[in-house]
Amino acid sequence: MLKLEKRQILKNVGSSWFALAINVIVGIFLSPFILHHLGDAAFGVWVLIFSVTGYYGLFDLGIRSSIIRYVSKYAATDDREKLTQFVNTALFSYAGIGVVSMVLTTLLSSSVEKLFRIPAGMHTDARLLLLIVGASISISFPLGVFGGMLEGLQRFYILNWTSIGATLARAALIVYFLHRGYGLLTVALITVIMPIFSSILRGIVVFRLCPVPLGPKYVDRDSFRHMANYGGTTFLVIISMNLRFRSDELVLGAMMSTVAITYFNIGARIVDYASQLIGSMAQVFVPMSSQSEATGNLDRVRKIYITGNRACAFLILPITAILIILGKHIIRIWVGARYIPHSYPVLVVMIIPFALMLSQAASGRVLFGMGKHQTWAAITVIEGVANIILSIALVPTLGIVGDALGTAIPLSFTCIAFLPRHLKKQIGVPVGTFLREAYTLPILLTLPLVGVLWLANRFFYPRHLIQLVLEVLVASSIYGVGLLWAYRTNRAFHVAEIAGLTKPLPLEQPPESVIAVEYQGEQ
Repeated sequence: MLKLEKRQILKNVGSSWFALAINVIVGIFLSPFILHHLGDAAFGVWVLIFSVTGYYGLFDLGIRSSIIRYVSKYAATDDREKLTQFVNTALFSYAGIGVVSMVLTTLLSSSVEKLFRIPAGMHTDARLLLLIVGASISISFPLGVFGGMLEGLQRFYILNWTSIGATLARAALIVYFLHRGYGLLTVALITVIMPIFSSILRGIVVFRLCPVPLGPKYVDRDSFRHMANYGGTTFLVIISMNLRFRSDELVLGAMMSTVAITYFNIGARIVDYASQLIGSMAQVFVPMSSQSEATGNLDRVRKIYITGNRACAFLILPITAILIILGKHIIRIWVGARYIPHSYPVLVVMIIPFALMLSQAASGRVLFGMGKHQTWAAITVIEGVANIILSIALVPTLGIVGDALGTAIPLSFTCIAFLPRHLKKQIGVPVGTFLREAYTLPILLTLPLVGVLWLANRFFYPRHLIQLVLEVLVASSIYGVGLLWAYRTNRAFHVAEIAGLTKPLPLEQPPESVIAVEYQGEQ
């Protein structure tokens, strides 16, 4: 049984990393291809519309997380009646949300050029693009139940492999049609249709794995109440995610231009790739901390908190060093030298606070796992509001860098002033102990990498992608040697005994922790 469980974990985690790698590789090569074929203004409209519709993720209302929770619960207890009621109630709720989002899309599309500074020649394309993307999202709400069921059944690998297929097919079709002179709307149709096909395929698979009858008679009031109660705090997290990380393009679209959105997006997209890498790894700390909390093992929760954040730091610190030192070369080789003066400052301003956040990625997962994420969710909402206010205040004088600072300042404050202190209150790990145990070794191992990159950047000028990759690999090998030494000597994940911690773990009903909620607009 244990071997079977380990095999399942390896399949899920391995496929997740592979899907992420495919997504990043496709994004790296496809984004500049689309940019150069569509042009700065059209690409900016593309990013703007996906940013607007990204806010439709608010309509999720935490339903996705409740599907994962209750499908898992009822499948484990083999309660077919409640499983049927919950799945049908979720489908009914999502269908209603889809209708509402389609109505909103219709209203927005009629006045999108009045809300944002879109070039006059692109008003019609912008309206049609919003209709296409909005309609696909409206359909994806009820179809998303199938993905949630697969997650609840712990069949992540099915989600990942269907996602990989959709990503590769999307990339191939976009390249094919752009080469033949098609434009923005064709790219949009390809982008939104492929996820719909993959969702339908997931539905076919999940109903073979777990047959559930469908029909209005199975919609249940108690299931709706459980769904609403469970998703409440998750809804705050959805709000905060949209305010924190989906408002920048909207502010620029309203106050500057779609070209400014393009410049900003290039720098921010590179940072986003790093975020996806760390986030996909950090998710494993949710069930680990939830299990430990449920059994009253607070010492293990503390070790997950420290070693989890240390693992995140092992990844994000060298990535941060590479992006800061080689960022200009990365942008030049990726999309062209003319974007460096605008996009590189955005990259630097964004990567520093994101490094602070991602090096503590395990902290939020521990809070979710323990069911003690309410205060943190509220703080992130406040941070998101501050983000918008600061961005609006700074853009008139600093342009796109001001927009980046609007995100960076509140995010840094949350990561430095709030999160470590809040975890101290929740699990009793002193801030100084946490900082020393979690970050001393990753920082020491990263310093030689920084020195090698700095010297290489002074004497070597990478002219194309292969040279850049070789430079990164050579420098990273220094870091890899240090990391291997730390692993072989058991220093990588060793935690010293934390003395003087007597904070007991409250004995209460095991929490119904939120696994993850994230709207992913395919771009």
